[in-house]
Amino acid sequence: MAHERLQFHEMGLDDRLLKAVADLGWSKPTLIQEKVIPLALDGKDLLARARTGSGKTASYGIPVIQRILASKQTVREQDVRALIVVPTKELGHQVQIMMRQLTAYCSRDVRVADISSKVDLSTQRPILMEKPDVVVGTPSRVLAHLNAQNLVLRSSLEMLVVDEADLIFSFGFESDLKNLLCHLPNIYQSFLMSATFNEDVQSLKELLLHNPVILKLQGSQLPDSSQLQQYSIKCEEEDKFLLVYTLLKLCLVKGKTLLFVGTVDRCYRLKLFLEQFGIPACVLNSELPVQSRCHIIAQFNQGFYDYIIASDEQSLTDTAAAPQTTAGKEKKKAQKKGGKAKDKEYGVSRGVDFQNVANVINFDFPKTAESYIHRVGRTARADNPGTALSFVSHTELGLLSEVEEALTGDETNSPLKPYEFKMEQIEGFRYRCRDAMRSVTKQAVKEARLKEIKQELLNSEKLKTYFEDNPRDLQLLRHDKDLHPAVVKPHLKNVPEYLIPEALKGVVHPLTSRRRRRKEIQRPGGVIKSSFKKNIRGKNPLKSFQYTGGKNRKGKASQS
Repeated sequence: MAHERLQFHEMGLDDRLLKAVADLGWSKPTLIQEKVIPLALDGKDLLARARTGSGKTASYGIPVIQRILASKQTVREQDVRALIVVPTKELGHQVQIMMRQLTAYCSRDVRVADISSKVDLSTQRPILMEKPDVVVGTPSRVLAHLNAQNLVLRSSLEMLVVDEADLIFSFGFESDLKNLLCHLPNIYQSFLMSATFNEDVQSLKELLLHNPVILKLQGSQLPDSSQLQQYSIKCEEEDKFLLVYTLLKLCLVKGKTLLFVGTVDRCYRLKLFLEQFGIPACVLNSELPVQSRCHIIAQFNQGFYDYIIASDEQSLTDTAAAPQTTAGKEKKKAQKKGGKAKDKEYGVSRGVDFQNVANVINFDFPKTAESYIHRVGRTARADNPGTALSFVSHTELGLLSEVEEALTGDETNSPLKPYEFKMEQIEGFRYRCRDAMRSVTKQAVKEARLKEIKQELLNSEKLKTYFEDNPRDLQLLRHDKDLHPAVVKPHLKNVPEYLIPEALKGVVHPLTSRRRRRKEIQRPGGVIKSSFKKNIRGKNPLKSFQYTGGKNRKGKASQS
């Protein structure tokens, strides 16, 4: 007999919480929510592992709010009852949003404050003086406020949550967290939430938990092939650019897409390359101000943009672990060079809540299996389908083997399948690809990088001041505008009929006439053809271009 999942209304939750959960459209709890919430309400310490997108935030957020609501039924002094520690500012922002959604009907009784952002302590002091019920912050920010006596937890704290626990130490917060614990009371309930159980998590377990319940949910850290389809294709540098140009320009990839690259320079190189063909994309990396990054993600989630090019730099961990004096020197060096120091608390593949991502494309293959899992974990979240496509050069074959081994485990077949794409079918596009690549020089990348940073710094200031009073105007601020330091050749934006592969004629309809252009639909995320708009949902985006090169009787490309 199938296991009957415990429902939210069976957990003894406050009616106001149940109403907020219903508004979020959650008909039933996820596996981690079903297991964690009752144990947390019983007062147990918890160490829980579950994959990205499984509902970890709500699994601890709901019991935290429920406990605060229950305590307020008796007359008690207003104080900070819960502390949620996160590794990044972006995750702090997302946690605050989730907590506010869950407290939509009890916001007067449960107040939430996010102190993750790096502003002057004096700016956040008035918020903390009001003693919000829940405080969200990175270890360094929380400790700074504790030392400044803006925040006092020794007599009031009842619950401590460490989210993305496996990143806390790797982001250089080990000493901050240990010092922070000295400011806490002797007895409190603790939750450690993590996507992996590494040595750092074991260390935190010894520090924070007392006789905990350990939940290792979903042994596979990615959904199975019925929900997430994973492909790899072996291609070298030029073919990577040729393939991504073809996939995007011919609308063979449908839906919102994240493209991961290895470095900040590669972000701008790929953005400038796509601009040659009139394909707009946002850049997201550690050099951009946090306000801009949060705004880009928010607009992407709202459907303003279809493509984000994100850097997922391995070197950030090393930067985070470096002593402050070294970091200070590096910052000065970066400023002298005209650049901007990287934000050590940045991580796109983790701690950022991208919503309804249809595809993840690993333009540069990740350096570790863990990074692969977290990148690909941005799609196929909750019950939504998703697709991941990884480009693999000959120097990255060893990394591909490591990822396949990590994903396969005890099974015989790897979930990461070879992508059977006949490159000879798109040879006609190669000269255009080379033409565009010649325009994207090192100097053009450098100029684009400086221009983007300056523009986003300006945007960031606007976000902090003007848009606080004028939220509607926020929609006018876009981040996928052309940077144009490279020479753009207008003819590259159009795809003539003769270049369309025979196998795709009848499937792909490039914009080659004025009549077709009139059928275009203008929307905030750019231009999308009416013939494709209907098909974005409900189909596997990458399946449509995995073909054998043949035709069926009706003259359409055969699908595999």
